Amino acid sequence: MTKSNKINYLEYPAKDLAATKIFFTQVFNWQFTDYGPDYIAFVEKSGLNGGFYRSPLISNSANGAGLTVFYTMEIAALELKIVQAGGKISTPLFAFPGGVRFHFTEPSGNEFAVWSES
Repeated sequence: MTKSNKINYLEYPAKDLAATKIFFTQVFNWQFTDYGPDYIAFVEKSGLNGGFYRSPLISNSANGAGLTVFYTMEIAALELKIVQAGGKISTPLFAFPGGVRFHFTEPSGNEFAVWSES
């Protein structure tokens, strides 16, 4: 059952739907459903689902977009996995009150971040 007044679905632009799909499958084990040539939907195990729509635009916090931040207990291992899958580290690992984090872009250029307590 969908909970009222909670974030339920996220959508992002993607220049290259196929590359984005491969990246998130390899790094985060997401499962995708294709809805025609211009939209792919993902299922994320925690229950927050979403999709990517074909667009030349990118989601980047420097341009005013919201930033989606992933949590991990093994930040170095996830950073390596992101790079090996074709992601690019856009902001190297840095400390902040409460932990450490880095930002990355996936193959279509969208920015995301990852944080951990240590």
